This record gives sequence, structure tokens and C-alpha cells, in this order.
Amino acid sequence: MRDAIYAVYERRLRAGLDGLPVPKHVAVMLDGNRRWARAAGFEDVSEGHLAGARHIANLLTWCREVGVEHVTLWLLSTDNLRRPSTELEPLLGIIAGVAASLAADGNPWRVNPMGSLDLLPADTAAALKDAQERTAHRDGLTVNVAVGYGGRREIADAVRSLLAEHAAAGTSIEELAELVDVEHIAEHLYTKGQPDPDLVIRTSGEQRLSGFLLWQSAHSEFYFCDALWPDFRKIDFLRALRDYGTRQRRYGG
Repeated sequence: MRDAIYAVYERRLRAGLDGLPVPKHVAVMLDGNRRWARAAGFEDVSEGHLAGARHIANLLTWCREVGVEHVTLWLLSTDNLRRPSTELEPLLGIIAGVAASLAADGNPWRVNPMGSLDLLPADTAAALKDAQERTAHRDGLTVNVAVGYGGRREIADAVRSLLAEHAAAGTSIEELAELVDVEHIAEHLYTKGQPDPDLVIRTSGEQRLSGFLLWQSAHSEFYFCDALWPDFRKIDFLRALRDYGTRQRRYGG
């Protein structure tokens, strides 16, 4: 009975999206894996990370169904790299598995790793780069996998890249000061060439960005969901889209 009611409600939500704008780029903070593991009675929080990893394909499928073209998934922040090795090492292994799964034959996703890969263990960085290379030819949904990611560091990396590019071209500091603008910096972000996220979703009930996509989210709409990431359902996703679709977006005010 519960499944039947759920299915009816899901169909109603999906029908209610007809005629509403659909975000082209959805960014998701996959939060709550550790709390999910503890609530489920697991002593090892890696069980929560595993459950969350298995759930990613569901989200990407839902995004494809409604016409989302870009998805950014925040899997690991630069701050998370300071976690105890007993938790961090299994998590890095799970992330490498996520990358391999997304790149597997038969999947339509195009994987774009973003973050400070130089801060990651060599095998984790290699798994992410391999997924990028294996999926570069695909024309499906772009999946930005944010690992070792921090919003402030991204902006610093973008400015550093911009300076290096112009230094190599012989541009003087004075000339660069005249040239540099928002568009120039945006061209050096991890998401260069992509539209900024229209909708940012954070699970687990936390209502803050924690440094996620600080530059790109300037005009994004935000949706905070109480469900822990492994419990995030399709109806939660459709509710987020409904909420987004009924908002009157304002730029600059």
C-alpha cells in the first residue's frame, strides 16, 4: 500500500512540473552519510559512504529524465582531507569506485573531476583522471565530481591560472590590471565552459554552503532537504524541482 501511494504521489509531482522551468545545472551537496550510518546502527561510518555512493546513479538518472544537462556532486572537501586516516582511506577508495562506476561502459555520463587533485593520493587522482579520459567522447550528462574541493581554493587557483597564462604571453601587470574582469576569472574556474548552477541542493538538514561553488552560486536558487543523502528519494528531488520552478528568480537583488 505504501509503495502504491508513493508511486501515485510521484506521478502527481512529475505531472506538476509540466510547464515549469527546469534547471540546466543542478549542484548537490551529498551530506549526511555518516549520520545515516550511525542511525542505522553501523559502527563503521564507511557503510554510510557506501550507501551514498550507490545512490548517485539514481540521482543522475532522475536528472536525465527531466532534462538536466550538468550535475555537480560534492564528494569530499579540502577540510575533509584532515579526517582520521581510518575514515579517510576507505572514503577515498569509495570515491575511486564511484569514478570507475560512472565511467563504466554503457553509462552516458561524461565525468569532469574538479578540485585540488594534487592534494589527493596518487591512486585516487589517477582514478578520477582515468574516468575523465574514458568518458571524454560521450555527449550525455556532464557530471562534475568535486573531490578535494574548496570554493576559496578554486577562486585562488583560477586567479593563479589567469596570471600564469598572461605571464607566458608577456602581459605586464599594468596591462593585466586593465584587462582582468569577472569573465576572465570565470574562464579559469573548474567548471569553465559550463553554465553556473541554477539550483543547489543540500541534504541532511544543514542550511549553509560550507564553501561550495562560492563563485558559481552567486545567482543560484538553494533548496535544503532534511533527508540524509542515502535516504534522499525521487519525490524529494521532484519537490526541489517544483520549488525551483515556482520561484521568481532575481538577479542582483
